[in-house]
Amino acid sequence: MPQADSATGSKTAILDVGCGIRKYPGSIGIDINRSTAADVIATWIVSPTLFADRSFDRLRVIHVIEHLTDVIGAMEEFHRLLRPGGRVRIETPHYTDFSSFCDPTHKQHLNSFSFRYFGADDAGSVITPAAKFHEIFYPHPATILLEMSGFEFLVNTFPRFRRFWEHYLCYVVRGKSMEFEFEPAGAALSPGRPAALPPAQVTRASAEKI
Repeated sequence: MPQADSATGSKTAILDVGCGIRKYPGSIGIDINRSTAADVIATWIVSPTLFADRSFDRLRVIHVIEHLTDVIGAMEEFHRLLRPGGRVRIETPHYTDFSSFCDPTHKQHLNSFSFRYFGADDAGSVITPAAKFHEIFYPHPATILLEMSGFEFLVNTFPRFRRFWEHYLCYVVRGKSMEFEFEPAGAALSPGRPAALPPAQVTRASAEKI
């Protein structure tokens, strides 16, 4: 069931993408694995035929993006699913962390600038992505020792230090799990694909037919 917003009394629709066995309370969970707590089992973790445009206020993508082959397609789908003012939270290992390479199902190895492609300058790419996002929130968790020393604060607070760390220091002072929060920018995507269902009408049975 959607969560209630205590300030407005309205319902907050949350989609937990790749929810696993610990689905976020109050969310709709989607996963490809039947042995999970998902409400929706789908062949693809994101699919334009599952949910209608702008169905959700919040998307949670927790240690999922590194498993996907098509990151650009996934970000476009997140953009399409979010209502105006909605946010997507993404957590993923930094590529220098041990966990990034110890799992053979990881297809992406990312750093703290990997999502600049979806930002204002397209990360210098000659191809402008269809999905554009504002980066709202970025903490870079480190070990307790690094947190106490103030290193984590410097990386999170000063973009130039963050760049210096990524360029020169990250192999010595390695990253861990990164957390991002994005808000969709620009016109809402509506790719004109096959008709989709509102969240309340999507079931395991309907999803498994896709």
